[in-house]
Amino acid sequence: MRRIQIEGQGDFDEWRNAARALVAQRVWPDDVAWLSAWEDPGLFGEGEIPVMPENGPQITVPRSFAEAAEAAICHSDENRFPLLYRLLWRLQSKRGLMQDRADRDVAELSKLVKSVRRDSHKMKAFVRFKELESGQGGRRCFAAWFEPDHFIVARTAPFFARRFADMDWLIATPKGSASWDGENLSIDPTPATKLRHTDEADELWRIYFSNIFNPARLKVKAMQAEMPKKYWKNLPEASLIPELIASAEDRVRAMAAAQPTPPPAFHDRLQAEWEGEKTRDAVTPTDAGAALAQQISACQRCPLHGPATQAVCGEGPLDAEIMLIGEQPGDREDLAGRPFIGPAGQVLNEGLSQAGLERDRLYLTNAVKHFKYEPRGKRRLHKRPDAGEVRHCRWWLEKEFELVRPKIVVALGATAYQALTGETKPMEEIRGMPIPVDEGRMLFVTVHPAYILRIPEPEKQAREKARFHEDLQAIVRLHAASQAA
Repeated sequence: MRRIQIEGQGDFDEWRNAARALVAQRVWPDDVAWLSAWEDPGLFGEGEIPVMPENGPQITVPRSFAEAAEAAICHSDENRFPLLYRLLWRLQSKRGLMQDRADRDVAELSKLVKSVRRDSHKMKAFVRFKELESGQGGRRCFAAWFEPDHFIVARTAPFFARRFADMDWLIATPKGSASWDGENLSIDPTPATKLRHTDEADELWRIYFSNIFNPARLKVKAMQAEMPKKYWKNLPEASLIPELIASAEDRVRAMAAAQPTPPPAFHDRLQAEWEGEKTRDAVTPTDAGAALAQQISACQRCPLHGPATQAVCGEGPLDAEIMLIGEQPGDREDLAGRPFIGPAGQVLNEGLSQAGLERDRLYLTNAVKHFKYEPRGKRRLHKRPDAGEVRHCRWWLEKEFELVRPKIVVALGATAYQALTGETKPMEEIRGMPIPVDEGRMLFVTVHPAYILRIPEPEKQAREKARFHEDLQAIVRLHAASQAA
């Protein structure tokens, strides 16, 4: 029987070097007794770390085992060493062993890894630093006490070094300590003495916890699963938990009885201003169009106004019988402040020309008035607006409908269709089919010209462009029919 004595404090390299040497020496797993540092090696005085023999066999393992073993070695279960060595031995003849989840050794290893990772997660969540006197160079100094289940201090300490690199700190535990001085991370495996220090942050933790506690969503078992009772004694906010649980029902009833008094919504104020504008006697359609453009330019209803250069208002005669609605301005439109003047606008102009539609006789606008994009180096790449942004801009579309009163509305793409109807449907279900809407208006849906530009295959792009031209010709026929009626 080989007796191997190691520190057993979560040092993976220590165990790995010993295990590799044993495998190279062909020592059967049942012939190895793994001893911790405080155990007596016995009568024969064994316990030395074996040495890898010269010209020994190459010992290789899958990465999945190495990563799992590095975590499992931190577990406090004394059986982890023989388990890991047994798996290492078996992996030399069965390379796919780690994929066999039904294997007892693999399943046990998975349990150890899960427990260590959970313990490390709890350490990151429940360490509470308390400020001490300033250290060298005026750096702030902090200390914390934590009681882990396993030997995870060395494994978890780098997280705190990254997170709190600007201060000196010590984390003391019964299973060793970690300290940081701004440059060096030090690990001491010696069990530490519990810290009794308190500071003003304790009260801040209690204030914070009491304010985020929602009695209406209280689930005691779920809370205790996330914050087990064994950690409460070291958490300043935990002293509030019994009282918060006991008073939860009363607080819920008080919340239900309270009547909210929200301020007037932003759109309500805009509506009032707009109604005031409509009641003025001397307002001409042109003046109303200019006023609307001014209001759109000052719009801050959603965050898109921040990064955009400017709002892009609709363009065209206010007596236009056909209104074309796109998704949003592009890069060129954002810079110039005019709709459909970029590459997609060129595709649209070509189609309008072939269909016999004069752009000057149409009203062109977008469902969203600001350019939404993602910076990519010096470029600004188009990013599709979400449902909330489309809904916010619906307000301005309604105002444009009140001014222009078109007979035919053309939705260029799915976003425009969604803005007009509130629905999301596959384009092929609604494309090219006139849809009656309110006030005798007809809705016609086709693709956005930008869709054609994004098609990489030249042949497919040519087919889609021809189909787009056919849609525009169908709009001409629809307009002629509406005039005849």
